[in-house]
Amino acid sequence: MSHSLSDASLQQIQLAKSRITQISPDQAQTLVQNGAVLIDVREREEFETHHLPGAINISRAVLADHIPALIPNPSTPVVCYCAGGNRGALATDALQQLGYKNVVSIQGGLNACALPAS
Repeated sequence: MSHSLSDASLQQIQLAKSRITQISPDQAQTLVQNGAVLIDVREREEFETHHLPGAINISRAVLADHIPALIPNPSTPVVCYCAGGNRGALATDALQQLGYKNVVSIQGGLNACALPAS
């Protein structure tokens, strides 16, 4: 999916990326194998087409509303991803602002992953 982004959106994404930790797909796989919650922040239709095994789908638009019930402990390790890394970065930044301390984003998103996808 190709997204045309405004300059303001690109600035928001770059700012978010400067405040978060981005990790490689291999690092993400290790974290998930060790119990991190894997969250796909894309829309439901995208998730249903292709996603990483074990991922929970919560679109970025409703993440802040649903995350406290899903992950009540803000120390729980969380790995966010989207298709290309931008929405995942924004979601990670939002979770940090909500007080989540161990949240990271997969750099390059699903497009960069060599993990088996379902």
